[in-house]
Amino acid sequence: MINAVGNRMTREIARQSKLADALERVQIQISTGKRLQRMSDDPAAARRIATIGTAQASMTTWQANIKSAEAQVSQASGVLKSTSDLLARAQELTLSASNDTLNPADRATVAAELNAIADEIDGLAATRDSNGESLFASGAARVVRFDADVSFAPVQSATTAFVVGGNALSTSLRDAATAVATGNKAGIGTALTGISAAITHVADQNAALGLAAGRLERIGDSLSSRGIEVADERKSIEDTDLETAIAQLNAQDLTLGAAQAAFAKINRQTLFDLLR
Repeated sequence: MINAVGNRMTREIARQSKLADALERVQIQISTGKRLQRMSDDPAAARRIATIGTAQASMTTWQANIKSAEAQVSQASGVLKSTSDLLARAQELTLSASNDTLNPADRATVAAELNAIADEIDGLAATRDSNGESLFASGAARVVRFDADVSFAPVQSATTAFVVGGNALSTSLRDAATAVATGNKAGIGTALTGISAAITHVADQNAALGLAAGRLERIGDSLSSRGIEVADERKSIEDTDLETAIAQLNAQDLTLGAAQAAFAKINRQTLFDLLR
């Protein structure tokens, strides 16, 4: 009989200890706002949270890539706009030199300006971005990842943007300068054709940048929407439902209090009382 009573008391102590532990866990969940304190609380949920965390880290990186690429595309578009303006000026100068009214000194002045424009365009082709890297890559265009299955080069290579028909844009201008300086009518005509092709080429390249900018915006919007959905899912798994937790805390507190009161009352009984 005494052993039975002792076993019953031991089980009751263990039960109250578990109740106290459960009560403490709920208190921690309420104070931290996090339902899961360790993986063992809910292994499946913990694994899902880890997966979501990895996805969120990747999306953060992709969003940063998009912002950087958008800045580069905007800068590159400005560079090509300046290039287009310079080519238009070069075309104007070359046309003015195609008539017979210019004297050698005038032709030399026009040729000098054409060479200066060629140098300026070469400088634009070598523009660097905010990271100090070539905006237009000297080799292949730099491909960047913007999503799990989306990667492309937002800005063309220098060869693509500043070369037409196998010749650098500045080459046509230097050829024009040589033809103007020497009064070579045929050379001036050929140069005008080359400059016209260069103007069209640069316009096409700028249009390609516009398409890239639109694509980046759409990808960014998609990532933002997915980011909200993933964050909401993580919150639903990870965060404490305060209303439910507080109700659970109150119930556990009442249960533990009642158990402790009953246990104290039993312990006040004498051995004779227990044996009766």
